[in-house]
Amino acid sequence: MNRLIQAIAFAADKHRNQRRKDADASPYINHPIALANVLANEAGVDEEAVLIAAVLHDTIEDTDTTASELESVFGEEIAAIVLEVTDDKRLPKGERKRLQIEHAPTISRSAKLVKLADKICNLRDVADSSPVQWSLERRQEYFEWAKAVVDGLRGVHPLLEAVFDRAYRNKP
Repeated sequence: MNRLIQAIAFAADKHRNQRRKDADASPYINHPIALANVLANEAGVDEEAVLIAAVLHDTIEDTDTTASELESVFGEEIAAIVLEVTDDKRLPKGERKRLQIEHAPTISRSAKLVKLADKICNLRDVADSSPVQWSLERRQEYFEWAKAVVDGLRGVHPLLEAVFDRAYRNKP
């Protein structure tokens, strides 16, 4: 529990000036905490490394956090999981999205759990409080792309996959 609290504090500090793109400009930290909540309280995942990686999953991609920093603070296992779910922001968006679909079946079990929780939370956000500038078509395309990613993760955790399927049914 102490390491999980440490990860939440670390992520809150790293994401402190970031906001979601919804109409309320929600604090970004709500997103990684939501992932951990989905994993622990909806899917019964109690693996510490998975929950910590869920909280930290966007730190390398969206903040100035480095992989070596994560490794020195949280260890090699957690840094490796976070790296598996991190997009290379130097690539064009379309390429990053294609690579997520392509790599989904090849990532570790722990990374698959984090990725599933991320897609669940993102679908919920798009359905309930989507980014202000997103058209209906863009929201629908996001749902289809997320499903294509999750299709490559199937077989890792049936309960978590069922949670995704319920979220997917709210497609705009």
